[in-house]
Amino acid sequence: MHALRILCLAGFMPSLLPAPLALAQQPASPAGSALPDIHQLMREVHEHQKQLDKVRENYTYTSLQTTQDLDSNGHVAKTETHEFEVFYVNDRLISRLVKKDGKPLDDHDQQKETERVTKAVEKAENPEPDQQKKNQEISLGRILDVADVRNPRRESYRGRSTIVFDFVGRKDLKAHGLNEDLSKKLQGTIWIDEADRQVAHLEVSLNNNFNVDGGLLARIEKGSSLRFDQAPVNGEIWFPTGAEETIQARILLVKGIRQHSVVRFYDYKRFRVETQQQKDAKVVPEKAQ
Repeated sequence: MHALRILCLAGFMPSLLPAPLALAQQPASPAGSALPDIHQLMREVHEHQKQLDKVRENYTYTSLQTTQDLDSNGHVAKTETHEFEVFYVNDRLISRLVKKDGKPLDDHDQQKETERVTKAVEKAENPEPDQQKKNQEISLGRILDVADVRNPRRESYRGRSTIVFDFVGRKDLKAHGLNEDLSKKLQGTIWIDEADRQVAHLEVSLNNNFNVDGGLLARIEKGSSLRFDQAPVNGEIWFPTGAEETIQARILLVKGIRQHSVVRFYDYKRFRVETQQQKDAKVVPEKAQ
């Protein structure tokens, strides 16, 4: 339903989410030195992400999402919060709802959520042969393949040296699949931490309406946007810290949606998943050494 939310949570973030990385992989270049080639820089970012993808399954974290429904004048009509316990199984993101509007789930809803999560874990542990193909993700590198890179520069971001550049989707290129079609309609700016080759900040928006199934399923309107932050945690690892999204869309040619969402990510810790008698799947924190 939310194309940019899909982009954020199922595209960018799986490659950026809990992936511990020792800081200062390489020293930042002195101020005034030549900028790196942007595509080579992104290849290095991509390689770091691939290495770190293997580590993220050792971590769980909390995601707190606050969503505001807006009326036609942009005023808040309704606010909801959802708190999730999130972890990965076989490279699949699994989220368990633990609170809604600040209140724990009642016994009935807890049981339903446990059953849903257990099925998701079992499916992740036994994926279909073509599941990987079905779940192809949007990556920064793939977006840049169908985008023009502009105005590369060096800036300080939160006290760290970053390589910053703007990008605009190339409308003249033929898209292969929904993801590339979406990528062509994106524009934004990326901040890359120069020392650690990690995405520190991302701002992206739609510069044209994006139709899903020719607009019959959904139309995400021009101006819908996403902001994403990632930062060193405890002086030794990189983790996402938050995201912000504004969506204006029409679903099934009937229902109009205007929403503003803010997501916080926190409480990262190591874990293991235990599945008991095929009825319950839970996260068990590792004991401190």
